Amino acid sequence: VSGGIAYTREVIASNPDEVILIRIKADKEKSISIRIGIDGRDDYFDSNSPIDENTIHYFGGMGGEDGINFSSYIKTKASGGECKIYGNYLACENCDEVVIAVSCRTDYRHENYRELALLDCENALSKTFDQLNERHISDYKSFYNRCDLKLEDNSNGASKLPTNERLENIKNDGEDNKLVEMYFNFGRYLMISGSRQGTLPLNLQGIWNENMWPAWGGKYTININTEMNYWPVEICNLSELHQPLFDIVEKMRPNGRITAKEMYNCGGFVAHHNTDLWGDTAPQDLWMPGTQWPMGAAWLCTHIWEHYKFTQDKEFLKDKYETLKEATDFFVDFLIEDKKGRLVTCPSVSPENTYLTESNTQGAICAGPSMDSQILFELFTAVIESADILGVRDEYTQKLEEIRERIPKPEIGKYGQIKEWAEDYDEVEPGHRHISQLFALYPSDMISMRKTPELASAARATLERRLSHGGGHTGWSRAWIINHWARLFEGEKVHENIKSLLSASTNPNMFDSHPPFQIDGNFGGTAGIAEAVLQSENGEIILLPALPAKWSNGEFRGLKARGGFEISAKWENEKIICLSVKSLAGSVCKIVSKEILEVTYNGKPVPVKYINGATVFETLVEQEYQIS
Repeated sequence: VSGGIAYTREVIASNPDEVILIRIKADKEKSISIRIGIDGRDDYFDSNSPIDENTIHYFGGMGGEDGINFSSYIKTKASGGECKIYGNYLACENCDEVVIAVSCRTDYRHENYRELALLDCENALSKTFDQLNERHISDYKSFYNRCDLKLEDNSNGASKLPTNERLENIKNDGEDNKLVEMYFNFGRYLMISGSRQGTLPLNLQGIWNENMWPAWGGKYTININTEMNYWPVEICNLSELHQPLFDIVEKMRPNGRITAKEMYNCGGFVAHHNTDLWGDTAPQDLWMPGTQWPMGAAWLCTHIWEHYKFTQDKEFLKDKYETLKEATDFFVDFLIEDKKGRLVTCPSVSPENTYLTESNTQGAICAGPSMDSQILFELFTAVIESADILGVRDEYTQKLEEIRERIPKPEIGKYGQIKEWAEDYDEVEPGHRHISQLFALYPSDMISMRKTPELASAARATLERRLSHGGGHTGWSRAWIINHWARLFEGEKVHENIKSLLSASTNPNMFDSHPPFQIDGNFGGTAGIAEAVLQSENGEIILLPALPAKWSNGEFRGLKARGGFEISAKWENEKIICLSVKSLAGSVCKIVSKEILEVTYNGKPVPVKYINGATVFETLVEQEYQIS
């Protein structure tokens, strides 16, 4: 309210209409007078001048001849009053309502980017704001409404406070399940808003960087951060929003072939610890703890396999099989035999960490760091099992099986921890932010509570050692730790680390803090919250595996499990009282349970077996099963 007049400003970023829209209204006629402009960029040539009384054309380029040119239009539509040019601004005076449309296109995808940008604005303003808003909301709901999580409010009224005050409440050891719920929903919002099909994948700041010179150049750091961005996408029922990540892998393939051949004289394709929107695959800098790591493309390709495991989409797998296979081609040539007869990567690093030798010498370059072997086991398994699924098993598949047998498996070190390097070195920083040796625990399932309890105990020791030396001091690292504790069925540790993520690494606007702002912690945290209530690993579904006592009552709807299942559950006093499973692919369903469960379909009992602590039953495609 200003001068006794109530003004309303609404802003939407519409995916269907490719524009940002702003509507300004007032409760009194002819009371809106505004100026509209856009700032130029320091040190770069661009133009941002009005071209008529309703339009500003803002355009320019970056990076020279091979850089990216952009074109943005700002157009207004006013009711009452008049619009005119005022210097570098548009002036709308004495209006009843003003709608502003902002569009932008670049020549990264389209030669006629200027025409398309103008057309976006014109098409949008040919409709009413209410029509545009309805399309925008309908589009968003089609993703957002697929799943839900509800936790009982335990905040003693704090859930009604502004977000910044709620975060302060957490810092003061308050409780706020509804803030956890909000964090989960915010992560889904960020994914829906930032990773649509046909766009670039989310980078270190997602799409929300505010600086012309963003931290780390706004690139894709692919030794954890980019992958973490996509951890919640499958479990949160947003599978098609994974597509931009697969697109960048395809863009990396031609460059990766050159890097593989010129750097290593190997076949296949390879990428190191960073890439960009052109799919760069060469080492990015001279910082040895991070640079000389040849696993970037391999890790990204495991996301292809994860997408298949959740969706059971054989056409997708058929389309991506050659990509998976070409990623393994590099390592068939690259791996060397170590002194124990195992096949290992060399040279490589354990991402961004350094070790101490017995002579107290610091080093980073090594042979066979644990994470490399774990990623390769996952990647080789993906190709081997894909070949079986697609019916294309051949001599190459057999060769991969032979190599996989010789890849080192996770080992326990002198502190009872999972070894980070092939040699049991000490870390220079025992509290280092990367916990690369636990890739096998999460996002992989090589280490699990049910299948490998001894290794799971060593994973716990690894986390305890890291945390006792100050680990988890960055937002994304804390988020990874949440997922690790969830896989270890440690609900109270999950709760403790979610509170640490909120209190120490979350900005007042809910964006994750590295520091500075880095969005991977948001996505990793969202995935960790989901993992606390639903897991699917080693072919089994596990319900409420890491439920904190503070979450004793709640429900979730529409979370996804590997095998092509959509799960909904409600629980009271930490026990499930209502459970349904929708089968999307007709797979065999295995639910871990202390006793045999009763399964019904259309009110009729379904035959079940009880095998190794799991209730097992056949399913039909697109059918829903009730379980008690």
